[in-house]
Amino acid sequence: MEAMATMYGEVVSTERLTPTLVRVVLGGSGLDEFEMPAASDTYVNVAIPPAGASYGPVFDPREVVETLPREQWPARRRYTVRAWDAEQRRLSLDFVVHGDEGAAGPWAAAASSGDVLIFNGPGSGYHPDATAAWHLLVGDESALPAIATALEALPTTARAVVRLVCDGPEHEVPLTSPGTLDLEWLHRGGALSLPGAVEALDFPSGTPQVFVHGEAEEVRAIRRHLVLERGLSAKAMSCSPYWRRGMNDEQWRSVKREFTAAMDADL
Repeated sequence: MEAMATMYGEVVSTERLTPTLVRVVLGGSGLDEFEMPAASDTYVNVAIPPAGASYGPVFDPREVVETLPREQWPARRRYTVRAWDAEQRRLSLDFVVHGDEGAAGPWAAAASSGDVLIFNGPGSGYHPDATAAWHLLVGDESALPAIATALEALPTTARAVVRLVCDGPEHEVPLTSPGTLDLEWLHRGGALSLPGAVEALDFPSGTPQVFVHGEAEEVRAIRRHLVLERGLSAKAMSCSPYWRRGMNDEQWRSVKREFTAAMDADL
């Protein structure tokens, strides 16, 4: 597989959409070669240097890894492209921010005009199938950009059932779609969990195209239910555990392979 190109963008603006969601808009000549693929779940792999890095602001992440000690390596994170304005050459990324936790979130919270963000990409995978009987999209704040872009890409004839979980009403964001949208927001600590909401669904007729991304244990439970109780094909679904409660990014990355193997063993 061909390596994704290294590019960079300069911060044009930032906007706090919710208490924990920050949108960063990038521009500049570092995006001259950026081209969007024909997919809604388009992503870039950002590279965030550690504090006091001896390089930057523009750098090649692969060169840093090859020539500098590990403590100098940038943190790598994958983010969905929320929007790309080809005419203005503006790239929008949404970051979940939980205080000082992680690498990319604190960077986004502190970003200001002219700051540089290095990334590799873009890559892509999921795209809504216009011929699907209906669409089931489930997730949390980490999956929100991908779900939002998927909804916007649906045709007017499509039907989408969306279940999202967040911390409270102030964390909800407006979502729109050309198609018919059945959207329900759940709040953590409420009467119904995200897996419970999916289990309670009265499925429309026909086989849905499924997108389930978010917290590991929730994704695992929903996937198991959809396959074992609803009879859907695991291979036909896009299910990805983005993060795991109680773990930071590095801890989760160290066990993700084992976790996904356990998810497969469930079936």
